[in-house]
Amino acid sequence: MSKKNRLIYLPLGGAGEIGMNAYVYGYGPAENERYILIDLGVTFPDMDGTPGVDLIFADIEWLEARADRLEAIFITHAHEDHVGALGHLWHRLKAPVYARAFTGNIAARKMEEQGADPDALKVVLPFPETVKAGPFTVSFVPVSHSIPESSALVIDTPAGRIVHTGDFKLDESPVVGEPFDPALWQQIGDEGVKVLVSDSTNVFSPNPGRSEATVGPAIHQLVERSKGMMVATTFASNIARVKTLAEAGHRAGRSIVLLGRAMRRMIEAGVESGVLRDFPKTVSPEDAKDIPRENLMLIVTGSQGERRAASAQLARGKYMGMELKEGDSFLFSSKTIPGNERGVLRIVNAFSEKGVEVIDDAADLYHVSGHANRPDLKRLHQILRPQMVIPMHGEHRHLRAHVALAAESDIPGLIAPNGTMVDLTGGVPKVTDHVETGRTYLDGAVQIGALDGVVRDRIRLALNGLVVVTQIIDEDGEPLGEPWAELMGLPETGRSKAPLAEVLEEDLTQFVNRADAKTLRDDDTLTDALRRVARKTAMDEIGKKPEVIVVISRLS
Repeated sequence: MSKKNRLIYLPLGGAGEIGMNAYVYGYGPAENERYILIDLGVTFPDMDGTPGVDLIFADIEWLEARADRLEAIFITHAHEDHVGALGHLWHRLKAPVYARAFTGNIAARKMEEQGADPDALKVVLPFPETVKAGPFTVSFVPVSHSIPESSALVIDTPAGRIVHTGDFKLDESPVVGEPFDPALWQQIGDEGVKVLVSDSTNVFSPNPGRSEATVGPAIHQLVERSKGMMVATTFASNIARVKTLAEAGHRAGRSIVLLGRAMRRMIEAGVESGVLRDFPKTVSPEDAKDIPRENLMLIVTGSQGERRAASAQLARGKYMGMELKEGDSFLFSSKTIPGNERGVLRIVNAFSEKGVEVIDDAADLYHVSGHANRPDLKRLHQILRPQMVIPMHGEHRHLRAHVALAAESDIPGLIAPNGTMVDLTGGVPKVTDHVETGRTYLDGAVQIGALDGVVRDRIRLALNGLVVVTQIIDEDGEPLGEPWAELMGLPETGRSKAPLAEVLEEDLTQFVNRADAKTLRDDDTLTDALRRVARKTAMDEIGKKPEVIVVISRLS
């Protein structure tokens, strides 16, 4: 084993996908480095691939096995895909956690909710304050994003400086939070940057990004001319947008109602941490019942079609006593994340059936992205002048395009999806190892591995239906009565027009009556035989083979 020190980068999540961010940096002798972890986020399930799952985490088994060498965890900002797994996974790592005040407020609540020690979280001030973590010296540098107090991390090591951007955009008037400071970033670049590890989400967007401040006038005009009750949804974490919406309602003479736990929690965290000031006064849903509809503005959760969020519940009927009617307006002040289209469309159609005017953001009037577009990424390359670029926070196509963009400025880059260990020590990045990475599911109150088979079995049950066959065997090894079948998720009748359960029971009974003593004595043999009979009969009757559970009950 080499005793020469090396600097490594290892994404466990967030590289080759958008979400579930978890990035490891290490410095020291090979296989004996000291580590820091940047972010610990979640991604969200879908009914097609992960039915019934609540959250999805990066598999941290590799890091857990080296937790005694983990110096610290740094959280760049409070979006779920960067902090959502902290409470669930911290007990497996037990390292100090560092974040700025607003992010720390959200992170501490998540840790408390899961029984983790909130005292492990330390709130720190932004650059130039530093945190010493083993061989790493880390500073939080303010960046603009769609949530307050987002930060890039400047990570100084004996092998050189790393800039880890987190999620960012170049916005010099972000409404809430700190603006992009070109002079500060120029200073960071002038001091020498070895590696830029950068957000790649909007690398395909050809135009410079727009400021958050540009959406205000259009929103104000829309709210001013709307009749009936006005409802708007956006990401709850986008406090700047929520404030803009609330101010538009207030100026139009409307009372503001916040609906959705996440919305209220984010506003509370903004006020408590001092990043949100002068937010218009709100009224409770209970008090709103006494206010004329045309004098109300609701700001609600559920911009991505989430079934439990306020938007979806309003689309289905009433929520906390509030109900949309014909003549009301509903604004999506957000972009639909790919994969969420069906859920959003379901809400849009439900409101349309009620006679509600739905305004989406097809014309880019009421929403701007929180991520740097292609020209903004190139501008950052030119400001920092790094020796190398490692793209992150993007699908594989985003990473590839970002490497090509860096090459336009003669900066070498490397595509490093999850599990790729990169040696950053020399003048160019080099892949040095591949670590097995995967996903962990939160299923109810239990964490399960993606390969444990639980979700696979759930999908099979959903696709195929279920038959439960029960047979009682007496003390002499003879069938006691006939087998019976219970069905779930299957048609009641098949091709023969007879009840499917009765057809199954008839064929199962014929088999049991013909079975020899050896078959009847062996549970495994009898179970396999009954399962085959049930699946064959179902295939003949309904054209598919269901999952079959056989219960053999023996009297002693």
